[in-house]
Amino acid sequence: MLQKTRGIVLHVVKHNDNTLIVDIYTEATGRGSFAVTVSHSPRAAVRSVLFQPLALLELEVDYRPNTAIHRVKEAKSHYPFSTLPYDPYKSAIALFLAEFLYRAVREETENRPLFAYLVHSITWLDTCRGSCANFHLVFLLRLSRFLGVYPNVDNYHAGDYFDLQNGQFVSQRPGLHNAYIGPEEASRLPMLMRMRYETMHLLRLRRAERNRCLSLLNDYYRLHLPGFPQLKSLEVLQTLFN
Repeated sequence: MLQKTRGIVLHVVKHNDNTLIVDIYTEATGRGSFAVTVSHSPRAAVRSVLFQPLALLELEVDYRPNTAIHRVKEAKSHYPFSTLPYDPYKSAIALFLAEFLYRAVREETENRPLFAYLVHSITWLDTCRGSCANFHLVFLLRLSRFLGVYPNVDNYHAGDYFDLQNGQFVSQRPGLHNAYIGPEEASRLPMLMRMRYETMHLLRLRRAERNRCLSLLNDYYRLHLPGFPQLKSLEVLQTLFN
């Protein structure tokens, strides 16, 4: 069955000289794997240059029931990037977020609020003219709500620990596991959760502090998403944004 939908490129593997296997998060059916026959001709229905990390595409796909890999019949850019592929900082963020979403978003069902959030976030990053050093932190914190692992930060009291395993503040250090944040770092969490893309530049973090936040977020997702691995692009991102 042919279907038209928008999609976000998450992961690309070269199958042979003419075929790519691409994981795409689509607006119509969620996560899916697609075989893409590519050509370098400017008149081709599908061109390989389109399939970059987080690329926003308009697709015509051939869905076959009980098939693990579907086929892309036509593809064109839905939103041509103006800065993201050319700015080394934004490109590093895009690579990290594409890998993160590839590992974290597994549902093969329609989720239009999540898709809208991803499109808004990606286009915001592309058009951002100021500092985007905290972008990935805001993105991951807000993504947790869509994935059902949003932490409970409403009951904070000074001196609390934050229990990463149970996603909530506690007055005493957890005694059964070591997945927690101490009181000093935990006190920053409510402020971080209130950040938005429009105001994130107001939070001044040193690189070590930002890397610590990113590592804790990665640990949090690894605790709550089964099979979530250590990401290869995490170390690259942590070297940026002095």
